[in-house]
Amino acid sequence: MIDSPSSTDTDFRPADDSGIPVPSRHQIILYLTKMARPVGFGQLCRHFGLDGTEARRAVSARVERLGQHGVVIVDRKGRLALPDRMGAFTGRVIGHPKGHGFVRPDTGGGDLYLHHRQMRKVLHGDRVVAKLKGIDSRGRKEGVVIEVMVDPEREIVGHFHVEEGVGFVEPDDSRFAREIVIPADRFGNACSGDIVVVKITRHPVRHQHAVGSVIHILGSELAPGMETEIAIRKHEIPLDWPGAVEEQLKREWRRLGTARMDRSRTDIRNLPLLTIDGADARDFDDAVFCERAGRSGWRLVVAIADVSHYVQANTPLDHEALVRGNSVYFPARVVPMLPEALSNGICSLNPDEDRCCMVCDMRISRTGKILKFDFYPGLMRSRARLTYEAVARIVDERDRTLRGQWSHVADELDNLLRLYKVLDAQRNQRGTINFEFPEPLIHFDDRQRIERISVRERNIAHRMIEEFMLAANICAGELLRDSLGGEGIYRNHAGPDAPALDDLRIFLKGVGLHVPGGDSPDAADYAAVLQQAAGRPAILGVVQTVLLRSLSQAVYASEPEGHFALSYPVYTHFTSPIRRYPDLVVHRLIRNVLSSRRKRVVPAERSVGEVAEHCSFTERRADDAVRDVVSWLKAEYMQDRIGEEFEGVISGVKEFGIFVQLDEIFVDGLVHVTALGSDYFHHDPLRFELAGERSGRRFRLGDRLRVKVARVDLDLAQVDFELVPKSRASTDEAPGTRPRRGKGNVGRSAGRGRRSRSGKPKRGQKT
Repeated sequence: MIDSPSSTDTDFRPADDSGIPVPSRHQIILYLTKMARPVGFGQLCRHFGLDGTEARRAVSARVERLGQHGVVIVDRKGRLALPDRMGAFTGRVIGHPKGHGFVRPDTGGGDLYLHHRQMRKVLHGDRVVAKLKGIDSRGRKEGVVIEVMVDPEREIVGHFHVEEGVGFVEPDDSRFAREIVIPADRFGNACSGDIVVVKITRHPVRHQHAVGSVIHILGSELAPGMETEIAIRKHEIPLDWPGAVEEQLKREWRRLGTARMDRSRTDIRNLPLLTIDGADARDFDDAVFCERAGRSGWRLVVAIADVSHYVQANTPLDHEALVRGNSVYFPARVVPMLPEALSNGICSLNPDEDRCCMVCDMRISRTGKILKFDFYPGLMRSRARLTYEAVARIVDERDRTLRGQWSHVADELDNLLRLYKVLDAQRNQRGTINFEFPEPLIHFDDRQRIERISVRERNIAHRMIEEFMLAANICAGELLRDSLGGEGIYRNHAGPDAPALDDLRIFLKGVGLHVPGGDSPDAADYAAVLQQAAGRPAILGVVQTVLLRSLSQAVYASEPEGHFALSYPVYTHFTSPIRRYPDLVVHRLIRNVLSSRRKRVVPAERSVGEVAEHCSFTERRADDAVRDVVSWLKAEYMQDRIGEEFEGVISGVKEFGIFVQLDEIFVDGLVHVTALGSDYFHHDPLRFELAGERSGRRFRLGDRLRVKVARVDLDLAQVDFELVPKSRASTDEAPGTRPRRGKGNVGRSAGRGRRSRSGKPKRGQKT
């Protein structure tokens, strides 16, 4: 279904900076809706009375953008049509290492299977026009690709090598089942073994590989930080700033580079606002202050960087921020959503500097209920920048030295602690799900390799700030819902569906627990399960895992549907506009509410709903990229530990084996089913277990085991374990000991490990 036009969508407006008026998105879609057949470009121009080269070029640019967004299809003859008029849909190809693939429709509704013959003419990640072919012999919906929506900027990262004078690039992503051919005149000084970035110059056809050109040589596969460089390119995370963005910054720096008081702002520089963040943080989104409000409760002020003042909608800077969607935080590197001059500079709430901010000013009762709130633009001056660790020692441990050092803000910090306890009690009374999973913290050496892994400490200061941000976010969500009739960007989290709930109950019954709430449990019912398991440390971790897996992922959407885990009927993200684009849009919407205006809040050619969906995608993209880097680093970390033994817990159960997470270092590895013993093991997905047919031995989620590191495959970022016999596991050896180690396992690999075209053993794989 095509989104209806926004109130700002006029009939004719410039398509770009040329100023030439052309039909709007809505007008083009409306015209194509009325046409029974595909329309030629010339016919489109004649219909709208467009003459001249410049006008045709301008409308061509608009049509091209509509095609990139999948709103309009351009067929092989250059004719235009809406996808549903051709019995087709747009979607993205998801490849599989075995050669087949799937196409995921943009509108949802389930993936369609693509036979390997169809995959010969597309690449993983391609946007395509496809349609349903029928049902295959296995009962799957099978699709056929009609058109590939070629992205001229598409780049692919991989491992370059030369054979008989012909270059090949093997994409780092295993979902590319075929290599890319690089002609000899397009090597670009690349040498065999280099990690390179290629641009596709010819898409694959049925019996021919894709052809590309080397455009960047990232360097040796052993270079420090290369795993992050690969992940950035593999997941197509924007890295370089377009020239238009740099030009805008230069052109507008005088306006961007200062924070001034004006009639639209409230001067709150007298408030002792505090910024509290991690020790290594450089961009400060938020500052907080609270005080007693008579006998009736509290006043809480949450001041957030006023990014919307500096990043105007529909500018080059705004377009690029949307493309990025969010900042990406790798273990040793950050890819920011905004240029550093903004994110670490004028937008950051640095101490003792005037900063523009958007304020959520709340009145909270003695029992922790938000009685009322106001939003307004402000001008603030942070009194101090503190770390979580220092605040925890000041307010919780009552460290005398630190309290003396920070005596000028100690009273404010004590007030924040008191208010936090009130809000936390209200949260517990409301019933929310508090998952407590240990978060690993990676420590690097000088070569950006893992030196050690520890647990990231989460103290009372973290929880304080989190609670204050939750309060501001719920107020922002309520303001948008009540003032805009629901239209906006919201953070929705759905509860469990019926099948997931059934599976959950089966598992919980097996461990002597149950989830109350009937067919519609709420967050309080889930919290009750955690309370039941709290007295049983041996199963608490696994119960948390299963509860989490029964829930869907939180997403952004243009209509409020509530947040299950937080037990809020409406919720949004307001507090991190430096690093999340949805928060920036929320700030713009709040400005519209305060000014009673309807200014555009997202770039032209995009609806709020499309932006919300895109930001859900960029969030998942960031998570996947970071996970890839962490997995590779952990695999490399384990290379020198082959033969060592560790204690761990079963973190996953599949038909092909069990995954074990090692204590203290949080490295996951697989014990293949063939390494479990000479038995046939039955997989029970509902009870998360493998059961031996003859031996009766069972391996269940949460069971503790002792394992030995058997193999490391850097190509797949995988670690394989073997079980340590019970007779050995019962000894008092410390984790990480080396009772046996074969000569072939000594030393570090010379390479990262790649899939071999010839089927030869992979470099970097140790056994």
